[in-house]
Amino acid sequence: MPTYFLRAVFGTRVNSILEFYEDSAQFSTPDVCVEDARRHIPEIAASRRVPPADSESVLDKLASKFLYVVDRSFYDEFEEPARARISARDISDWPVVATALLLNSPIWTEDKDFLGSGVATWTTRTIELYLRDA
Repeated sequence: MPTYFLRAVFGTRVNSILEFYEDSAQFSTPDVCVEDARRHIPEIAASRRVPPADSESVLDKLASKFLYVVDRSFYDEFEEPARARISARDISDWPVVATALLLNSPIWTEDKDFLGSGVATWTTRTIELYLRDA
């Protein structure tokens, strides 16, 4: 799953990108990515010696202010083609590909599993190249 949520919760770079482009771009994610991030917060927060509740609060703010969280009922119709596109890598990433297909949008991720899926991918280092032209 794309990790920019966790990078936004525990860092500053992703937050600054989300804030800067919030009026000119829509950042979308399948609901399972937010759930997945929420599951990983306690472990990461403990390793960074920060209160998990504070980190969960940041995630809640991100999800409500900057992200359009797409319910499975919307991207579900793209499950079959998404699974076909990601099956050689990590099949559990199909919701991300399905959401990208639904919205006809690229994927912001550091995960190389999405390469070759037929959906454009951008990393945090390069996402602003895309956003400037969006």
